[in-house]
Amino acid sequence: MTTEQTPARATAMTNVEKTSLRAFVAEGFEKLGLTSEDAGIFADALIFSELRFHPGQGQGVMRLRRYQERIGNGEVNPRADWSVVKEAPSLALVDAHNGIGTVAAAKAMSLAVRKAKENGIGTVVVRNSTHYGSSAVHACRALEDGCIGVAFTNAGPEMAPWGGREGVTGTNPWSIAAPSDKGFPAVLDIALTTAGKGMMNWYLREGKKMPRDWALTPEGNETDDPGAAMKGALLGIGGHKGYGLAFMTEALTGVLSGAGFGLMPYSDPKKLDVSHMFIAIDIEWFMEPEDYKARMGQFIDMAKSRALRPGFDEILVPGEQEARREATKSRNGVPIADTVLEDFAKLKPELGIEAELKILGPYTGDIL
Repeated sequence: MTTEQTPARATAMTNVEKTSLRAFVAEGFEKLGLTSEDAGIFADALIFSELRFHPGQGQGVMRLRRYQERIGNGEVNPRADWSVVKEAPSLALVDAHNGIGTVAAAKAMSLAVRKAKENGIGTVVVRNSTHYGSSAVHACRALEDGCIGVAFTNAGPEMAPWGGREGVTGTNPWSIAAPSDKGFPAVLDIALTTAGKGMMNWYLREGKKMPRDWALTPEGNETDDPGAAMKGALLGIGGHKGYGLAFMTEALTGVLSGAGFGLMPYSDPKKLDVSHMFIAIDIEWFMEPEDYKARMGQFIDMAKSRALRPGFDEILVPGEQEARREATKSRNGVPIADTVLEDFAKLKPELGIEAELKILGPYTGDIL
C-alpha cells in the first residue's frame, strides 16, 4: 500500500451517530414516496457505501438530494412494481419498471440467494432499472446467507471504445464477494473505467491534477485536468482490456435482458433503461462453509507473504482496504462531508423530515 492512491483531503467532515443518520435518510426517502421497507433498504445501502468507499466516488448519503431531483422530475418511480417476468429453478428475469435501482437490486440478489440455497446457484437478470449504487452492496448481501455474491450492471455511455473518443459503454462496475476467516470478506469492487466522474469532481474541488489515464478531452487527448476530463469520455482499466470487459458486460445485461445497452441507457430521462445481473453461489453445495473460509484465509496469507515491490509497505487483498476504512470511520460515528450536512439542513424542512441528526464532533482521520 502506498500513500499516493488518493488525494490529500481538504474537505471538512463531521462524525454523525449512525442510528440517527439511518433514521434521517430513511425518513427522507419515505417522504419522497418510497415504502418504509424500501426506504430502509436504500438508507442501509448508502451508509454501507459511505463507510467503505472514498467520498469522491459519490455513492453515499449525498444521494438523498439527487433522488429528490430524480423522483421530482420523473426519472425514477419510487413506488414502481418489481415483477418476475420469467423464472426457472436457478434463473429469473425481473422487470424493475424504472424503480429505485438499489432497491430492485437488493430484491434481485435475495431471489438469487434463495435459488442458490435450493439449487446450488441462482442467477437473476434485471431490466428496466436505474442506477443501483455500489456493486459491493449487492454482492455482499449474498454473504449473509453463506453464498458467494457476484453483481454487475451496465450504465450510461461514458467509456470510449478502445481507439475512440466518444463514450459507448458505461463504467459497468463489478463486485465479487467471498467470505474468509480473516475477519473480513474478500470483496472486489471495481468500475471498468480507471475512475469515475465523481472522483474527477473530487480532484476538481480539491484543486488537484488527476492521473492522465483516467479520461480524454472531447478532442480525444489524455489529460490531467479534471475540468477538461468532465467534458470528455472515460478510459477503461488496462486499456483495451477494460473496454472489452465493459463491452461484454453489456452483452450479459442490457442485450440479454431485452433492454437498453450501449448508447441507450439514460438516453430517455423518463426511462433510464439500466440492466443488472446477480449471481449467488451456495458454498455449502461444494464444501463446509468453514472449510471454504479457512481455504480463503490460506490464500490471503499466500498473497500477503510475497516479497514487496519498491515503494510499497504491505500487500493488500481485495476488500481489505475497504474493511479497514469501515472500521476506522465507524469508531466515532459516520463521517459526513460538511457540505452534505449543510444540504441536509435544507432538505429537512423541504421534505418535512422529523428525525434529528446526532452530531458527534469533527472527523479528523484520513480518507484512507
